[in-house]
Amino acid sequence: MKVLILGGTGVISRAIVDRLLVQGHEVVAYNRGSKRLKFAGPVAHITGDRADRATFKSVMQSQRFDVVIDMICFTEADATSTVETFRGRVEQIIICSSSSAYRRPYVTTPVQEDAELLCEDPVFPYSFNKAQIERYLQRQIRDASLPITIIRPSFTIGPGHTGLGVLRQAYGIVDRIRKGKPLLMFGDGNNPWSFTFAPDLAKAFAGAVGNRKTYGQHYHATSEWRTVWNDVYLEFGKILGREVKLFHLPAEVLYRAAPKLCAHLYYEKSFAGLFDNSKIKRDVPEFEATITLNEGLRNLLAWYEAEFNVVDPEKDALEDRLYEIHTDLMRNVANLYIK
Repeated sequence: MKVLILGGTGVISRAIVDRLLVQGHEVVAYNRGSKRLKFAGPVAHITGDRADRATFKSVMQSQRFDVVIDMICFTEADATSTVETFRGRVEQIIICSSSSAYRRPYVTTPVQEDAELLCEDPVFPYSFNKAQIERYLQRQIRDASLPITIIRPSFTIGPGHTGLGVLRQAYGIVDRIRKGKPLLMFGDGNNPWSFTFAPDLAKAFAGAVGNRKTYGQHYHATSEWRTVWNDVYLEFGKILGREVKLFHLPAEVLYRAAPKLCAHLYYEKSFAGLFDNSKIKRDVPEFEATITLNEGLRNLLAWYEAEFNVVDPEKDALEDRLYEIHTDLMRNVANLYIK
């Protein structure tokens, strides 16, 4: 099939492109053209800015595609543009949403798609916007019988990922471990979470292409290796052969200290990220997350060393300052102890 992927250079979408090529699809990537990656085979490119709605629609409708996968859909306006551009012109539209779109606290644990409600509180815009996208898409599925498939990744890691870490330090995590500097963790670090790696998630997207069982359906697709947040830093330590020094502060405190940087911790990641993948496995049997945390982080480290071995000085300084605050807090708390 001829598959158009809106995006194609992000953490998840680059893995999807490779998976589609291995499966024998003809792939066209639409993006701004700022990156040129090496893929498993030839990929056609269309350069443009989807925010220019009229040009986007004109260019897209001048060509023929069987399936479109929208990986850069972040607002209801983006979703509307995609639907209006490709309605009646493709066999299927696949939209990348997010498990962040679910309302917290969850109704089920592990989370089951059809039992959950969508976020209604705009206080965390990313989650709210993804939920608004889904509400619009569900209306299109219900009222217009459009062949739309919604896939909700959870926290997904892979080459190109520059936001790993409590403060989104990325390579800064590695740098601090090597220097013996303490690393910040939110809460007590024992909150369960399913860390998914992009090549595994790509199986869900590629497996949905042209798969009629997925038309009109919504799924999450995540790893089922049971880990906690502390494990990410501790596993990096094992890989590097270094001791990891952790200190902990509540997510609410971090949110107050750096609202934009830490909102995701307070509003989303403070809740256990455990997901029931029965539905996606039923309709896309090839989906299975097999990459372990150790294997996935080794691959990420190799990418860091090759392409992104930079430390953000502001985040590094913030982490140092938070450690000072934590040290003072623990000292003051200890002084409260009455024998």
